[in-house]
Amino acid sequence: MTALGVMNLSAQQKQVLMSQYQKKRVLITGGASFIGSHVAEIVAEFGGEVTIIDDFSSGSPKNLENLSIDLIVGDLRNREFAFDAIRDFEIIFHLAAIHGGRGFIENNKAMMLANLGIDNNVFSAASSSNTKMLVHASSACAYPINLQESKLDLNYLEESQASMEGVDTSFADGVYGWTKLIGEYQLMNFTNESSMKGRSARIFTAYGERENESHAAIALIAKALLKADPFPIWGDGQQTRNFTYVSDTATGLVLLGADARELTFDVFNIGTSDHVKVIDFINEILNQLSWRPSAFDFQLDKPGGVASRASDNSKIMRVFGWQPSVSIEEGVLRTLAWYEKLVDRPNSLFELEQKLMSR
Repeated sequence: MTALGVMNLSAQQKQVLMSQYQKKRVLITGGASFIGSHVAEIVAEFGGEVTIIDDFSSGSPKNLENLSIDLIVGDLRNREFAFDAIRDFEIIFHLAAIHGGRGFIENNKAMMLANLGIDNNVFSAASSSNTKMLVHASSACAYPINLQESKLDLNYLEESQASMEGVDTSFADGVYGWTKLIGEYQLMNFTNESSMKGRSARIFTAYGERENESHAAIALIAKALLKADPFPIWGDGQQTRNFTYVSDTATGLVLLGADARELTFDVFNIGTSDHVKVIDFINEILNQLSWRPSAFDFQLDKPGGVASRASDNSKIMRVFGWQPSVSIEEGVLRTLAWYEKLVDRPNSLFELEQKLMSR
């Protein structure tokens, strides 16, 4: 079934993707993940011959049930495994990482540092084989936190505002943000010294089908379905995020992989330019469920993240003609329809809290 994000591409954009991916050997690391599995579906739809590497530490075999792919199971922290598995792929989407929601990241900072080694192994193996293009899943967490401190003077984050090249641009959001920013820096240097091209995608707040409860959007939906009352919210609910439906995120990534420019390395935002308050996102969920709690429990002692975050999409619109096309209303509707059918949803707030602190 064609992803919503793909349906809204122009005929010319679809032709570009078909010419780029048809019969090409494409590798997706972390391809059994929430976002990775959606990328795999789109690449396959445009004729790509997809191989996935995953250790299923956070991804799920269920995410691959409807895909005809080759699967390699293994841990990319192992350099020997990485070099053995990553051979002769023309295009690589690198999404493998140790990650989770804010609760997991804040309580496992040392573990996050393994991402530096995963990136180095993948970039080294890819650049020494015949890879032509590598798309690296970075994060909006790579942006300096001082640009995201105000809930009143809302900024739109622009790609040049984050890099390892200057003092003002290198002040990432926590250890996870630093690993992503350094990952971009690694990829830039690998592409400068090889024939491989690289694109880093700063992914903003993606949500949708196949995401788990460790991330905010699904956790909020889970709380609503549990009819939690008072309804617990991490932070004061006034922090803004640019909630981006996963089919838009995956479509943006696939467009980056089709970049025909000779430029060796570049960075792009993939997210919406809308500042959506967390409380407004919650209200959309509640409205669609036709239920409301009697009160909200704003938990200011929990990690609420930066005050505001949204994407300046000028660059990706100029180069690829891409912008998100799925509204919050439609994205929540589809995510709710999927999540309500899950048989292994948390049965209590206690069980949900455990998931919020895990991967």
